[in-house]
Amino acid sequence: MTPLFVSLDEYLIGSLPELWFAVVMLALGLYVFLDGFDFGIGMLYATCETEAERDTLMAAFGPIWKANEVWLVGFGTFLIAAFPPVYARLLSEHYLLAIAILFALIARGVAPKLRDEREDATWQETCDRSFILGSLVSPLLLGTLVGSWVFGTGALSLPAVLTGVVVVALSLSTGAALLGLKTDGALRDRMARYGQGAVVGYLGAVVLLLTVAVALDAGAIRSVVASISGIAIVLTTIGLGVAAVVFAGRGADRAWFASTAGLALALLAVVISLLYPTIYPAAEMTVRDAVVSPIPLNVSTIIGLPVLVLVLGYFAYLYSVFAGPVDEHTFEGGY
Repeated sequence: MTPLFVSLDEYLIGSLPELWFAVVMLALGLYVFLDGFDFGIGMLYATCETEAERDTLMAAFGPIWKANEVWLVGFGTFLIAAFPPVYARLLSEHYLLAIAILFALIARGVAPKLRDEREDATWQETCDRSFILGSLVSPLLLGTLVGSWVFGTGALSLPAVLTGVVVVALSLSTGAALLGLKTDGALRDRMARYGQGAVVGYLGAVVLLLTVAVALDAGAIRSVVASISGIAIVLTTIGLGVAAVVFAGRGADRAWFASTAGLALALLAVVISLLYPTIYPAAEMTVRDAVVSPIPLNVSTIIGLPVLVLVLGYFAYLYSVFAGPVDEHTFEGGY
């Protein structure tokens, strides 16, 4: 007979640890994609030729910029709630990298605010450079951290640094694609050319990363690449990259943006394939080894997952509100 209540030493469902692994990966993927196009727009800010173009780019993502960073907080929160040993090792073994990421995010975050405080060309140029540099360095270091984590090779290894380059190229691709939706005319056409170049650069960076990682067999990637799912992910990535280039050239902006979103999902699939069933390869720690005991995970599930559903619903509403193009006269972000 099935017991009415779950025992205190049992999970609510048998696969609850794997469900929380999926939640952690979901938060990571949403952050890489959503804040990724923020980083990309920040890097493309360097190509602006006039003050009006700078205002247009800031308006394109201004209303959603801070909201997207929620997923970085969410990733850390979910990780410490369900897998505290992984959270502890990830930060303690990469604390210098984590501090550098924090400074890069701060430099990027405060620069636009400080820029408006003084009507001085030199001051504004300095703030612009800080914003652009922070937008470049943040995804580079974040990608390096993720690469070090999934490959288990250390932050200074070539596979880890190349993962950072891959995330930079992906951010440029998604940033240009979002600007394709938000702008029009000559600015939109210029962003399409940048976006096509970024996608080609992304595919090249992925090929280089896979070549180096396979040569070193970092994170046992040879078995992943040789598997049916690994081959499917590689072919899907190539197909999405080609589709993004074609759609950008034809002015199919929604399809272009969807293709770059698919590239982010494919990259997340690679991360999951490299990690699972382990969750911290450097320590050979599996999901079941690192997960908390049943009582705290059950409580986190009952309290946290409904909140996650509410946040996802809020984001769907937020993006529907700001779905339109930027008004070239008022520089408002598509209400």
